[in-house]
Amino acid sequence: MPINCIRCDKNKAILKRPKTADAMCKECFFFVFEEEIHKTISDSGIFKPGEKIGIGASGGKDSTVLAYVLKTLNERYSYGLELILISVDEGITGYRDDSLESVKRNQVEYNLPLKVVTYDDLYGWTMDEIVKKVGRKNNCTFCGVFRRQALDRGGLLLGVNKIVTGHNADDLAETVLMNVLRGDIGRLQRCTAITTGNEGAIPRCKPFKYTYEKEIVMYAYFKKLDYFSTECVYSPNAYRGYARAYIKDLEAIRPRSIIDIIHSGEKLAVKKDAKLPIQGVCERCGYISSMNLCKACNLLEGLNRGLPKLGIGKTQRLRKIYNLSPSYSLNSSMNNLSLTSSQLSLNEVESCCARGENNNESCCSNKNSSCQNKQNQKLETIPDF
Repeated sequence: MPINCIRCDKNKAILKRPKTADAMCKECFFFVFEEEIHKTISDSGIFKPGEKIGIGASGGKDSTVLAYVLKTLNERYSYGLELILISVDEGITGYRDDSLESVKRNQVEYNLPLKVVTYDDLYGWTMDEIVKKVGRKNNCTFCGVFRRQALDRGGLLLGVNKIVTGHNADDLAETVLMNVLRGDIGRLQRCTAITTGNEGAIPRCKPFKYTYEKEIVMYAYFKKLDYFSTECVYSPNAYRGYARAYIKDLEAIRPRSIIDIIHSGEKLAVKKDAKLPIQGVCERCGYISSMNLCKACNLLEGLNRGLPKLGIGKTQRLRKIYNLSPSYSLNSSMNNLSLTSSQLSLNEVESCCARGENNNESCCSNKNSSCQNKQNQKLETIPDF
């Protein structure tokens, strides 16, 4: 028997909220969904009028809904924000190239500027090339580390004040669980914060912190938003997938489990005498790091030296085996990224070959011809249509 919407009691309910199990009509669901995100933004005070905000746009459901909702709330409540889309092209054939087409269509529909940065331009490697070297077991490690820095670089080129990402409540619950399983106290202490990276280049914010993934899907479906829904071809073996499956099982039994896990992470207390990583900067590229060399530099050095496992696992032990000093200077595009105090500046992206600094045979291994072809290339902003 049809029932009326629990909120307006006028329209027929056509959906059941996964978060609360309330029966609602479309219009009320849209309003409540948007208002809950507005409350999260207002209560946390993550934005200030006049700020330029970069939206991490992958073309998937989360980032597409994030861009749409932020644009809607920015106009409804006069946030006074300048919004811009930032996309990262990892170089995954049949996946990222297709999803970027969705981003470009959204750029036109939402009338927002778009910036695309690529792994190939920034690091001299695409994910397809990396997977050929490392296989499918640890490829997500490379992609996650490189993607985080690539987003920051895109934001720095555009001068944004903050970057917002579409990480939702399910993602945060998975992260809490993963950090518990790994015994990573440092990340566990900060992973539930709505804003992270204040000590680094650009703060990152998560407006969807308390928003369920299923509700994001429902919102995108009933709003008929244009998004790309295919899973990355390299992700089925990712460690996060096991945490995700466990969280989904918990949600099926008790939907509130997701929020409860997040609240548990928020209330976590660490002993005063616990040894936590000290945040510093990478000696080579200047990016924030708790080690002498950041993860990206270790990974990139391994790729360019033909030792792809160098940055995975016990890095220091492998460096000793191959007699590599932490101060080893790698002539690569990573050297173009410099950090002073807590601000980064990205110089013109050019290869070591173009600068005439290729005095080491390991530099740009098997990439010399590519470097020569790219010596005059710069990252360019895609113009507005």
